[in-house]
Amino acid sequence: MEVSIVCDFPLFYFSRRPALCLNRALAKNTRKYSMEKIRLSKRMSELGLCSRREADGYIEKGWVEVDGVIVDELGSKVYPSQQVKLRSPAQNTQQQRVTILLNKPVGYVSGQAEHNYKPAITLLDSATRWAEDQSPLRFHRSQLLGLAPAGRLDIDSQGLLVLTQDGRIAKQLIGEDSKVDKEYLVRVQGKLEDSGLALLSRGLKLDGEYLKPAKVSWQNEDQLRFVLQEGKKRQIRRMCELVGLNVTGLKRIRIGRVKLGNLPVGQWRYLGPEETF
Repeated sequence: MEVSIVCDFPLFYFSRRPALCLNRALAKNTRKYSMEKIRLSKRMSELGLCSRREADGYIEKGWVEVDGVIVDELGSKVYPSQQVKLRSPAQNTQQQRVTILLNKPVGYVSGQAEHNYKPAITLLDSATRWAEDQSPLRFHRSQLLGLAPAGRLDIDSQGLLVLTQDGRIAKQLIGEDSKVDKEYLVRVQGKLEDSGLALLSRGLKLDGEYLKPAKVSWQNEDQLRFVLQEGKKRQIRRMCELVGLNVTGLKRIRIGRVKLGNLPVGQWRYLGPEETF
């Protein structure tokens, strides 16, 4: 839509203030009408309402409103300024979805089974639930449907692994713009040069790209503490190799504000309603 203003006199005939107001109004209208529409599912993901895949399912079921009107056609587009809301059935569905915290042992893969190794999800049953879990939820097999790891942990690494049915949590932890940090304790062998900590913290390249700044410090004489905001494949092990260190043990102890704590190896608990990453 084009916005035009017809004026019988040049702007210099007006006082300075009316001219300024007119120019501002023109700029505001131009911005408003030149704004491009985006897919509704993408906008829902941007707003943190759900994942894009979940959004498509909600749209098909008629569980999404835009400016108070139900939208049930896939591929629909909206202006970013429009109000998008989930209807009650979608909200109820989200409340029933579970997020599980597992202390993954060495020897299990995070996701799909590969090279005859078992996926971490096979550890989840009523017998391996931590006895001190305070959640009122009861475990049943249907909770495993759609449950997926939100971030990897290598087969030879141990520690906190998040598995969730909730697309909002998955996006928060592994989305492109995620800023949730992860903390690791890393046992190493080898000699680290004086510049080694600085290189690990900022300055290393992997796969042709500079890594995001990290926090790296000595925990004790043979163990480093890493805090990262990204998770490239085998990142910490490869970082250590670049500065002459060999990793002999790696344990993730925190993701955002959620800590591994005293959760035993091979056991799991539910994410509590008061816990957020």
